[in-house]
Amino acid sequence: PAANASSTQAILETEKLVKEKLGNNFALSWTGMAKQQKESGSSVTIIFALAMVLVVFVLAAQYESWTDPIAVILSMPTAILGTVLGCWIMNETISIYTQIGVILLIALSAKNAILIVEFARDYRKEGATIRQAATEAGEVRFRPIIMTSLAFILGVYPLVVASGAGAVARISLGTAVFFGMLVSTILGT
Repeated sequence: PAANASSTQAILETEKLVKEKLGNNFALSWTGMAKQQKESGSSVTIIFALAMVLVVFVLAAQYESWTDPIAVILSMPTAILGTVLGCWIMNETISIYTQIGVILLIALSAKNAILIVEFARDYRKEGATIRQAATEAGEVRFRPIIMTSLAFILGVYPLVVASGAGAVARISLGTAVFFGMLVSTILGT
């Protein structure tokens, strides 16, 4: 695709041109990545929704509460914002690899929020106010969250600057998780 076009736009434009110029005399068949993208097009939204529902159910069971998982879920939009900003900065399109990275970010951003929520629940049970419990949990878990997040961010940086065979896939995945986790760590924490 052109620099500012996504692969989905390129596929749709190609199909439109074939239909206009060649009519019904010729057929068009996709292979490789384009075929996978066409086949999984509408299922990606379903996969994201199911991933979020799974997170809510697991956390609801863990916390024995339907409201506590909301605090964890609210951390995820900042990770997705980071992915979108990263793709814009790196001039990347939202590919299937980027979408896989977003699913990974759901788990990674949830991990950071879970660490804080777990401690805040404990402080709340000890009698602290909601504000005191949240502040204390944030202070206690800040260093471990920053250390693990920075280790991950620096660990995936080579994907962002990859070269050679398969670099496009590595760059797409790396951009999604690198920038998503960076923004989630800075803003979410």
